[in-house]
Amino acid sequence: MISSWMLDELAHAGPEHLDAAFVAGFDRKQGRPDPGEDLAALAGRGVGETATVVELGAGTGQFALAAARRFRRVVAVDVSPAMHDFLTVRAAEDGLANIECVRAGFLSYEHAGPPADAVYTRHALHQLPDFWKAVALDRIARIVRPGGVLRLRDLIFDFRPAEAGAVLGRWLDGAADDPALGYTREDYAEHLRTEYSTFRWLLEPMLDAAGFEIVQADFRESIYGAYTCVRR
Repeated sequence: MISSWMLDELAHAGPEHLDAAFVAGFDRKQGRPDPGEDLAALAGRGVGETATVVELGAGTGQFALAAARRFRRVVAVDVSPAMHDFLTVRAAEDGLANIECVRAGFLSYEHAGPPADAVYTRHALHQLPDFWKAVALDRIARIVRPGGVLRLRDLIFDFRPAEAGAVLGRWLDGAADDPALGYTREDYAEHLRTEYSTFRWLLEPMLDAAGFEIVQADFRESIYGAYTCVRR
């Protein structure tokens, strides 16, 4: 899909994700999210130990490393050179030979081998504007076998535009004070100004158009969405 009109995903990745010093402290800032719930969601849809699982936007590998202990093949994809290098070293240190680290993005990853049984992505799709989200979801659908699973987590807005001030105000008020320990009010504000979180009522038709059936959707604080989808 390389073309003059294609989006440069690296330019949209956020400069901090390209900084090796930031990447080294990324897990702490993220709060080291437990991948257990997402692994259970995949298992609940029949994704077993012989599965191939692709993670798009793998970051430092919080999910990919755990998935590699459960599934036969894990492909960890990230557009950031710093993230890719960090995870490559981490997987080698953990002796996980079944992780393939690929430097690519939603729009440039080319899947090799049989279709994946599942695709996982967490807090990465929002780096793409909505047109490109739809393109990315269509590409994901072509990676996954029919009956396969997409597990999607992101900052997705479960409110109407008129409610934005109240809902986002509460979100900003709950931000961390220490930037080393979490995302601050300014971090959140920068996300809103420069990234592309979308409304639930815009994202869900994109999933349907790409060929996914939503089988579960959970939201927290009207901001954080988690979807389990099955490829038709």
